[in-house]
Amino acid sequence: MEISTIIGLVTAVGFIFYAISRDMGMFVDVSSLAIVLGGTVGTVFIRYPIRMVASLFPIVMKAFFSKVESPDRMIKKIVSLSVEAKKNGILGLEKVKIENAFLRKGVQLAIDGVEPELIEAVLYIDINSTTQRHETGSGMLVAAGDAAPAFGMIGTLIGLVLMLSDMDDPKGIGPAMALALLTTLYGVFLAHVFFLPMADKLKYFHDQEMLLKRLIVNGILSIANGDHPAVVQEKLGSFLNPESRKVLETSMKTRG
Repeated sequence: MEISTIIGLVTAVGFIFYAISRDMGMFVDVSSLAIVLGGTVGTVFIRYPIRMVASLFPIVMKAFFSKVESPDRMIKKIVSLSVEAKKNGILGLEKVKIENAFLRKGVQLAIDGVEPELIEAVLYIDINSTTQRHETGSGMLVAAGDAAPAFGMIGTLIGLVLMLSDMDDPKGIGPAMALALLTTLYGVFLAHVFFLPMADKLKYFHDQEMLLKRLIVNGILSIANGDHPAVVQEKLGSFLNPESRKVLETSMKTRG
């Protein structure tokens, strides 16, 4: 589970609820919430096909449960594979259990004797299709984040029109105005506490996954080309920041 997502949501929602806890009933209006949620959902359906919208919930769940393997651990695995390939030949990798599906796919292509250029092309087709799916998912959340404040403002304008059409009782203007502003509050809250942060978190996970996949592609190509394990480690180490690279080098020396 991605704990920072939980911490962020609990913190943001918790402080807001604490601020309004003295009179929480004042901040609850079903009609205002219906305008914001209904309008936002409708806008997303207008922008995207229904099959994509139906996949939004599993996409959002990735912000809570996504887990990308660390690059340094993956480098160690790939270097181990290169050692095995150097020792027993590329066919020796058939006996090695590989959990990562993308790495397993690339290694199998190498075992089958596919040319490195074709291996790279096949793996980048996977990368590009994954990128397209992820961009669509985060795009839906951004669309919702754009629409929610807009429908909040629409709800407020509706409330103002209704209020101004009935000015007989001056005492009712204040409460009516407060109620009209609730839709703006709901829209901004949903956009900036949920939709847009979720889109950013999914983009972060996407960037991490793409970094890992590009690392894997380079590692598999090195193995397919018969590079020495030390060369494989040096190549893949360039994907790490200097501090992580030093830790990796120390760890590999200790293992060696």
